[in-house]
Amino acid sequence: MKQDVDIKMADGVVKAALFRPDNGAPAEHGVIFYMDAMGPRSSLDSMAQRLADAGHIVLLPDLFYRFGAYGPFDGSAFGNPASRETIMTMLRGTTQEMTKRDSAAFLDALSAAGAKGPVGTVGYCMGGGRALTAAATYPDRIAAAASFHGGNLASDAEDSPHRLAADIKARVYVGVAGVDNSFPPEQSARLAEALRTGGVDHIIENYIGMAHGWTVPDHHGVYDETGAERHWKRLLNLFDEVWPR
Repeated sequence: MKQDVDIKMADGVVKAALFRPDNGAPAEHGVIFYMDAMGPRSSLDSMAQRLADAGHIVLLPDLFYRFGAYGPFDGSAFGNPASRETIMTMLRGTTQEMTKRDSAAFLDALSAAGAKGPVGTVGYCMGGGRALTAAATYPDRIAAAASFHGGNLASDAEDSPHRLAADIKARVYVGVAGVDNSFPPEQSARLAEALRTGGVDHIIENYIGMAHGWTVPDHHGVYDETGAERHWKRLLNLFDEVWPR
């Protein structure tokens, strides 16, 4: 069950959606769903609803709210030069520092929706780094964090998520595309070392044969149903382990 909500921020109003189980079952724990670079749309709605139907309250916010109306885009948008440039402009203009600030309001929105205790985060593509950054920024409020085909998780940038590893208390899962220029093997090794030395309970798993975006149904030509189902199994298991039923 989807409910549109507005979250007031210092920089504007975030259009977001709350999802609860469609069958009306009670949901206690909250999850922030950090979008990929094409923004909220029906494909991500369906993923958020599936996560909600597993017994969670899920918040899907528009991280590009500072740019006003845009799109709509879908998984094929990067194939269009004009759409790609618009997306990259918004992506470059939405920093990790902004997401740190925004995530406090996202956590509060979940609390107001009835979520109890620490929440989980999950992010895809650009959202993967946001899920980890949020976990490091609010360690006492986030119990689990997952990234799937997240880009630049351990880059040379000053705001690279791996630099915050020592602040993370959450259990972390990182699902990596077999070939992904945004997260090459050297970054994977750097992230693993940062998480290990930071004392973070974590798993980094390589999905051999999967391409960047394999989990998202509207990434035509990239989406892989078998790999996507494997990702769902790992994600739901992560949350089941931190929130035993």
